[in-house]
Amino acid sequence: MDKGIEVNRRVWDEWAQIHVRSDMYQHEAFLKGRNSLHALELEEMGDVSGKRLLHLMCHFGHDSLSWARLGADVTAVDFSPEAIAIARQSSEQIGVPARFICSNVYNIPQHLNESFDIVYTSYGVLTWLPGLAEWARIAASYVKSGGFFYIAEFHPTAMIFDDEASEPSLRYPYFNEGAIILPVSGTYADRQAETKEKETYEWSYPLGEVITNLVKSGLRIEYVHEFPFTTYKAYDWLEKHDDGYYYPRPGIPSLPLMFSLKAVKPG
Repeated sequence: MDKGIEVNRRVWDEWAQIHVRSDMYQHEAFLKGRNSLHALELEEMGDVSGKRLLHLMCHFGHDSLSWARLGADVTAVDFSPEAIAIARQSSEQIGVPARFICSNVYNIPQHLNESFDIVYTSYGVLTWLPGLAEWARIAASYVKSGGFFYIAEFHPTAMIFDDEASEPSLRYPYFNEGAIILPVSGTYADRQAETKEKETYEWSYPLGEVITNLVKSGLRIEYVHEFPFTTYKAYDWLEKHDDGYYYPRPGIPSLPLMFSLKAVKPG
């Protein structure tokens, strides 16, 4: 587990520098005022002004600072020093305050002892977790009574397909079978990018395991929503629609590609 976290941290240090220059992240547009959040989480999260928000696994802070621009008091955490450095620099450049902490998710209690109205995480986070139960326990511990935890994430079903195939084709397990060691070839934001690191450690978790661990951590599930689209072209067989999301092209049945979940801590 520790080896996997360390290998992945080095990967994400490299990716942070690649992503900040990529077309996908539109960093210069973000600095000029672009909000990086999607309509899905904006609608489901609602008004965050004046709320204390903890963003887990924040990468280099675009979403964190977008919530801050909307009035939230933001604390954000990521395990990549390179990503945190970019996030802090961006915060200074745009004049939007937020607190950024460099830590892997399991070590956050060593750095933070507070409670928040909202604990938030999104898009491509679960696959990097070597243990789901401890993640859920830590996330829930930071939600104050009456507050909520929210995640928008790629559906576990969407993670089983071959990312090199032009048609939906099964490749990866749906259930957790331990670490999946994958070769690194570029990044999801720039597939042609050169990287020194050559592998990642990733894990798969079924949706039931996500829900169960959050419930065991003391949260009450308010809803779980499933969606037939994703936020970027993860597979060649997806195409962009007018709403900005990516759906299977005609002839391919609808599939659960994303989900969102809101869980409250009873007051």
